[in-house]
Amino acid sequence: MLCLHSKSWNVFFFSLPFCILASKSMTKERNGQIFVIILIPPSKFKPIKGRKKEKPSTYSETMESQNLTSNGVGSALIFLGTGNSSAVPHPMCLIQPSDPPCHVCSQALSVPPDQNPNYRCNTSLLIDYQQSSDEHKYILIDVGKTFREQVLRWFTFHKIPRVDSIILTHEHADAVLGLDDIRSVQSFSPTNDTDPIPVYLSQFTLDSICLKFHYLTKERLPGAKKKKSIAQLEWRKIEEDCQRPFVASGLQFVPLPVMHGEDYIYLGFLFGEKVRIAYISDVSRFPESTEYVISKAGAGQVDLLILEASRKSGPPGGAHFCLSQTLEALKRLCPKQALLTGMGHEFDHYKDNEFLAKWSKREGIAVQLARDGLRVPIDL
Repeated sequence: MLCLHSKSWNVFFFSLPFCILASKSMTKERNGQIFVIILIPPSKFKPIKGRKKEKPSTYSETMESQNLTSNGVGSALIFLGTGNSSAVPHPMCLIQPSDPPCHVCSQALSVPPDQNPNYRCNTSLLIDYQQSSDEHKYILIDVGKTFREQVLRWFTFHKIPRVDSIILTHEHADAVLGLDDIRSVQSFSPTNDTDPIPVYLSQFTLDSICLKFHYLTKERLPGAKKKKSIAQLEWRKIEEDCQRPFVASGLQFVPLPVMHGEDYIYLGFLFGEKVRIAYISDVSRFPESTEYVISKAGAGQVDLLILEASRKSGPPGGAHFCLSQTLEALKRLCPKQALLTGMGHEFDHYKDNEFLAKWSKREGIAVQLARDGLRVPIDL
């Protein structure tokens, strides 16, 4: 870590060339001096024009920066959540603490969430897509159990005014149980004539949601009465096929079906024209057809791969990648950069990024753990 004195509350954090704007709540004061902790994973990042290049920390001397932006970029990826279904901290670590206590979860009792990268909500990504100089579209991938908390924390922090479209990866609780709260980001109408938000999902996911939220899918249930003050959604089916792309809010997405357990299909997504981004937050195995689409040896190297690493270790045959499986997949796929998501409480953001910095130097692929609230400026 590199500590800098600063009189300004607005400080850029550098990580894998991504810029995160820090706020006053992310600073600490000691002996009358203000300290800002800055982690710098890349060793040779390109400095912001007009600023002197900072000396990299020993934590990240091995990482080579890859630019994902150009001058005047307006689009961005915002990580609303990077935790697994249980989220972090895990409640049992707090109500029945072990001896010694869980280091990661116990931080929740002493460090505010906005200052704690080990505080993780359910995985979710918001794409801030700038279509023109003055028009932004906001595309939300997954609406899990912690959606309301994510809105209150990160929509307000990043000044996200609305949701224009929703894409669902699958129908598990950590991907869909926040759908009822979509009404909280829609304009109120006592007659429910608010324009509906389109939701892109597979037939299997739609069928499951009809059972979980029958009142949100009334057009599929003949005779259902119209209810007030509910989320207004328009269901649009997509195919579980890499050859069947679709467009949401002006941005094209390619479905990336992967196995989430041997009898269950999860949909990741590939998007971006200027740079290629792949998002896969739950996976146990890559079918050959999907791996080809996002591998350097196949259809072409992706610029950024966002990939699950649920546990540090675990037995084979589960429904999630553990860290070793994730790193093996990165070596096969060979993206320019990778950010890991879907982590449980076994992962310590700082210690494990130290390990990943060494791995990155050895393998030549820049990789680190993402964190809730991370904003990645990017050309789409």
